[in-house]
Amino acid sequence: MTARSPSDRPPHDPPPSDPPPHDPPSSGPPPHDLPPHDPPLSGPPPSGPPSSDAPSYEPPSPVPATFRPDPDRPAAHRAAAHGPGDGPMSRSSYTAPPTPRAPRPGHSPSAGPSPAPTDPPRAETAPRPEAAPPGGGGVLAAAPLGDTDRERLLSGSHHDPHALLGAHPVRGGILFRALRPYARSVAVTATGLRAQLRPEGDGLFSGVLPLREIPDYRLLVDYENGEYQNGAYGSGAAPHHDPYRFLPALGELDLHLIGEGRHEELWRALGAHPMTHQGVAGTRFTVWAPDARGVRVAGDFNYWDGTACPMRSLGGSGVWELFLPGVGEGAVYKFDITRPDGSHTLRADPMARRTECPPATASIVHTSHHEWRDEAWLARRAGQRVHESPFSVYEVHLPSWRPGLTYRQLADQLPAYVKDLGFTHVELMPVAEHPFGGSWGYQVTGFYAPTARLGTPDDFKYLIDALHQAGIGVLVDWVPAHFPRDEWALAEFDGRPLYEPPDPARAAHPDWGTLEFDYGRTEVRNFLVANAVYWCEEFHVDGLRVDAVASMLYLDYSREPGQWTPNAHGGRENLDAVAFLQEMNATVYRRCPGALTIAEESTAWDGVTRATHHVGPSGFGGLGFGLKWNMGWMHDSLGYIGHEPVHRKYHHHEMTFSMVYAYSENYVLPISHDEVVHGKRSLVSKMPGDWWQRRADHRAYLGFMWAHPGKQLLFMGQEFAQGAEWSESHGPDWWLLDPSYSAEPDHRGVRDLVRELNQVYLATPALWQRDTVPEGFAWVEGDAREDNVFAFLRFAADGSPLLAISNFSPVVRHDYRIGVPDHIPLWREVLNTDDGRYGGSGVGNPEPLKAEPTAWHGRPASILPVLPPLATIWLGPA
Repeated sequence: MTARSPSDRPPHDPPPSDPPPHDPPSSGPPPHDLPPHDPPLSGPPPSGPPSSDAPSYEPPSPVPATFRPDPDRPAAHRAAAHGPGDGPMSRSSYTAPPTPRAPRPGHSPSAGPSPAPTDPPRAETAPRPEAAPPGGGGVLAAAPLGDTDRERLLSGSHHDPHALLGAHPVRGGILFRALRPYARSVAVTATGLRAQLRPEGDGLFSGVLPLREIPDYRLLVDYENGEYQNGAYGSGAAPHHDPYRFLPALGELDLHLIGEGRHEELWRALGAHPMTHQGVAGTRFTVWAPDARGVRVAGDFNYWDGTACPMRSLGGSGVWELFLPGVGEGAVYKFDITRPDGSHTLRADPMARRTECPPATASIVHTSHHEWRDEAWLARRAGQRVHESPFSVYEVHLPSWRPGLTYRQLADQLPAYVKDLGFTHVELMPVAEHPFGGSWGYQVTGFYAPTARLGTPDDFKYLIDALHQAGIGVLVDWVPAHFPRDEWALAEFDGRPLYEPPDPARAAHPDWGTLEFDYGRTEVRNFLVANAVYWCEEFHVDGLRVDAVASMLYLDYSREPGQWTPNAHGGRENLDAVAFLQEMNATVYRRCPGALTIAEESTAWDGVTRATHHVGPSGFGGLGFGLKWNMGWMHDSLGYIGHEPVHRKYHHHEMTFSMVYAYSENYVLPISHDEVVHGKRSLVSKMPGDWWQRRADHRAYLGFMWAHPGKQLLFMGQEFAQGAEWSESHGPDWWLLDPSYSAEPDHRGVRDLVRELNQVYLATPALWQRDTVPEGFAWVEGDAREDNVFAFLRFAADGSPLLAISNFSPVVRHDYRIGVPDHIPLWREVLNTDDGRYGGSGVGNPEPLKAEPTAWHGRPASILPVLPPLATIWLGPA
């Protein structure tokens, strides 16, 4: 695959760089008897763009009783009147009229019975408007729709409404047909022409005008008492464009790539896109729903009744399309899908780039206006070798880091805080839209939309831009392993399993009550691969941490025998998921220079961070990730540190075993949110002993972690030894840092240590330059189990060393001999977690240590440092 250049895009009109929502046609001045541009298909235009909170909206007056649909309409149609979500509309001041339905045969939804023509139709050209009689005089009667077409059109089950609606050459002239429920009359108007269409009943109006070619026409729609003024279907006050006179706004190349599952910019082809098409401003709606009998667009611009907005099917691609003139940015919408059994379901757009704020569930038409200012950051990132660079990550749950702050308010605080502590990156727990806040974002319904809880997509871009300008990289948790079963989202999207496997047992995720993706279906794989690229390209994120990779890789994951089916080779590996992850990683690294992918993979799968073209002993190519969370190190080290010091000698191997496999993958050492929640206790609370000992163990552990091979990640709140578990409802206990709370540097001291760890780490290439090769590490003392002591050397590319010594016992060890290289005559203490500034006892080595020619630990020289209690010290050449 190769990246598509702009010249490779299909030959349709791209949206302008900064389009107003209702541009006038660009093909020239409008006809003299037409307004300069179309009225919107929405209600009274707001004074400004809708906010992400509670948009102000003044509804039209209620529909008169004579306009209301028959009360015995099917329940499936009545349900659509409740709006886009499971409850009331999100616009609190808006009361939707009842959803129109196909009236009974012979019944017209206009204010009164349809006038029957009594005179032969006259073939007049350009009659005077006042001369056009109400019965459709001057217009030839059109052949009525057949019963099948009529029923399919009115029930939302027609695959090609453009073949029935709009303007079409026929014998005797041009046939015009419009579907406008509740309209009293519909007229066609163009330069020098105005003619009333004849009502056919059921909201259909038609007529044949004796014209040789289709004019550049508009529709004039009249409702009794001015109802629906500037509303869903136009009004008698102003002419508007007919959506069914436009050619498809999606190109053949897009459809070809979608069919092949190779559209790497899928978000540009599907979803809702404000654009200028055939010289007219509007929005192109497209959705993939191959099993649907029909699809309609419903939204605040048509009172959540999609009857007059059926979409057309674009061949065998499974894509449905409709260009709605006059609909612009900020419009709220869903897709009304007719399932194979004829029932209806109202669904959010899977490709929506903006959504309503939960619990509302509708999609919002969006165009980005953010102007990026991070060019210097991206250029520097593109030339960086991540594995040979410092990489220290602060993990953040944005909604609870400072509860109540928006993306833009976070941009004023988070970059400064992270930069002060010296972290190189932040990792944001999933920001993609999700319905339940208690899932922390790991059950996604809006894969292409940042959560609206904190602001708009442009607000989120503003936050990322601010972090980049502060020199901080941004990683985002990404969740392609599963999705929730909400009936308005992806589950059985078009009436049958679409994004999930068709076998219910295979589709059900056994741990979380969610659904797994069907990685073997090309369009689904394309949806996810393009989504990974989308976050990197559209939001400039620097990396994706992929959640729950192990659950994707194994067919028997959390399943008992008999609950899963082996693959084609009789194995337990999910071959489709393997192929998807390889394609995703290869595509991201090819398209996004300097971007990084990180796997949360909790098993010993071979080759997680190996290149996809390198085949390992298992016979599989590498998965292609850049880094992998070292879950084994995390479990073992936390297990060791949780024991009383007197018992730690029996668990000494838990701290050394990680070096047996340290170079099998490229690792991150994670102390993440998963380890400080749900009864696992915070990091400092895992430590034994009294409060002083717990804080000392906490500091010593962080010193050991920062010196160990691999990158490091620390969850918010652990940088200042918060004692309580994390809760998404209130976030970190920032009050612990208030000097008025305590004069002792309990928590402030730990935070000062984290700052110092990062500063020394950044300034010491030995700690990160050779992280992924054995030459960067050497044990000095790995067997001192009786003393609870560990000592090892780290080496930079030029051979400069750093010596790390941890004493996990509560006693001071004086003159503890440690073997060192003989070419370093003096060693000095560059960091001591027992320093009094951090809340320690102040034991240390203030003077340089002279190397003695006494061989020790297999080395030609040695030094005699003092080892503080429950502490880690770092020594470097003086």
